Order: sequence, then C-alpha cells, then structure tokens
Amino acid sequence: MINMFHSARLKLTVFYLAILLFFSLALTFGIRAIALREYDRSNRAQLGEVYSLQKNFFDQSIETFVLPPPRNTFENLQQDQNDLVRKHLNEDIIIFNICALIVGGVLSYWYAGRTLKPIIDAHDAQKRFASDASHELRTPLANMKVENEVFLRQKTFSETEARELITSNLEEVQRLESLADNLLHLSQYEKNNLHLGSVPIKTVVDNALAASAKALDANGIKIERKLAPAHVLGDRESLEQLLTIVIDNAIKYGPKKGTVYLTGNKSSNHYCLKVRDEGPGIAAEDLPHIFERLYRGDKARTSKAEGYGLGLALAKQMAEANQATITAANAKPKGAEFKIQLGLVHASRK
Repeated sequence: MINMFHSARLKLTVFYLAILLFFSLALTFGIRAIALREYDRSNRAQLGEVYSLQKNFFDQSIETFVLPPPRNTFENLQQDQNDLVRKHLNEDIIIFNICALIVGGVLSYWYAGRTLKPIIDAHDAQKRFASDASHELRTPLANMKVENEVFLRQKTFSETEARELITSNLEEVQRLESLADNLLHLSQYEKNNLHLGSVPIKTVVDNALAASAKALDANGIKIERKLAPAHVLGDRESLEQLLTIVIDNAIKYGPKKGTVYLTGNKSSNHYCLKVRDEGPGIAAEDLPHIFERLYRGDKARTSKAEGYGLGLALAKQMAEANQATITAANAKPKGAEFKIQLGLVHASRK
C-alpha cells in the first residue's frame, strides 16, 4: 500500500510539473517574442534616424560635414547585434526554464505529498477502523460459539443451564446490536444534514439526565448542576444524545457514590457546557485519541469500563453536525472534564 501511494505521488508530481513547465514555456516564449518585437521596432527606428541623417549629410555642404559610413555597414552591425541579443536571450530562457524545472520539481513533489496526505490519513483510519470493528464483532461471536459448543457437548442439561446459556447469548447479541447502532449513527451524523434551530439548554440537560437516570441511581452518583439559562443553536434530539453520551461516560469512569458536575456559561456568541467527573482522569497519551473510533486506552480509566470506544466518536460527530465543538481535558484536582461549545441564539433570533 505504501508503494501504491508513493507511485501515486510520483505520478501527481509529474502531472504538476508538466503543468508548471507548460506555463513556464508559454510565459518565457511569450516574453521572448514581445522583447524581440520591441527590440526590432527600436532598431528600425534607429536605422530610420540614421538614413535620415545620412540624407541630410548629402543635402548639405560636403566641405562642412564628414559623410557617415555607407548604409550597408549600419545594417551589418545591426544584424550582428540582433544575433547576439537573440543568442543571449535564448540562453537566459534555457537557464530560467531549467531552474524552474528543478525548483518546480521539488515543490511539485512536496505539494503532491500534501495533496495525498488527507487521502492517506483517511485510508489509514478506514483500515484501522475496519480492523478494530472486525475484532470487536468477532469477540462476541466467538464467545457465543464457544458457549454453545461447550453446552452441546453435555449429554444432559437442566432448564436452568439452558436459560443461563440463552441469557448469555442474548447479552452478546445486545452488545452486537449496540455496536451496529453506533456504527449506523456515525454514518448518519457524518452527513451533517440536521435542521438546526433555537433549543433551550435546560430542556436538553433535563432530558439527557432523564435518559441517564437509571445509571445514575445504580451507581449512587449525584448530579451537581449550575446552568445559565440560554437558547442554543442545534437539533434538540441530537444534542440530548450528545450530552447523554458525555454524562454516561462520566458515570462509567467516575467512582460509585461520587458526583458529576454539570455547568453551563454563556459568552457573547457561545454557550459552554462542561461535564466533569471524579475519576482517575485521562492518560496524556490517550487524550489526542479519545474521540477516534474504537479507541480505548489501556490505563486505569478504561480498565473497569466496558464498551467499544464508539461513544465519544459519535459525540464528536454529533457536535460537528450541530456546528459545535467538543474537547476533553484533565481537571484539577482529579477527574476528566468534557467541554461542549455551542452556538448561542440571542433573544432577537428566537
């Protein structure tokens, strides 16, 4: 695959260089033609003046003036000078185009690499995503296969054992269903075709907390909220899903019976919504990658949490679809903080 992109870069370099060389030759030969035309015009004017002067010499007294050289002498000198000028001009054009070819070749190779870089990055991300997704899909399927094979080897089994197997299989199916749903949502929000309007931030927060109520109660986690009232630009349903993902992430990685802090402040044009947990925080090497698809760090923050690493990737895609941004950082003294910056809708626009 590296050889393929290297070959494509060389071909693109040749293409750019051919275009550059075409315009360089067209420009230099155009300038050459104009320069020679102006030079010939100037020479003809000078030769006309010489002929006029020579005629005046003949019309006046020979005793007073010295006759100029014969007419053909001026023409020969002028022709020699024209030949010399053309020679130097051609040499300068050749040197200029060789330099342009060398410099253009280097720049074309660099620009070809820059042009292909997003394609290479997208290809690498797609390849990594396909590899990780296939691994995540394979794991629950392998678990179900092993459990069913072991179960079928038993000569006898009770109803309780059969129910346990079915329950376990259903759990794996639910995991596969969750993965498939997240992948579909990612594909949906990549289109960024949401209808954005004015949404009360209180409604978004209330509905997101209601969706996370069971997880909050199960872990004994309290919510401490401090929100400035405002209307934000976005799609209500997707903003609620976005905030739910971030809150669930805080629940998942925060301690049981802990607190999740939810704050919202507005500036002149933006509304900043922050969600902070009391967990171990995010490892420095994981911070640049946590919004990547199927990325899960191997540190303490991810050791106790199950998932496919699609939640935050989906949250980022939702944020972009709502013309918003989401970032993550470690909070002091501990925990991770996610900041969602939304467009603020002023009263005149509601």
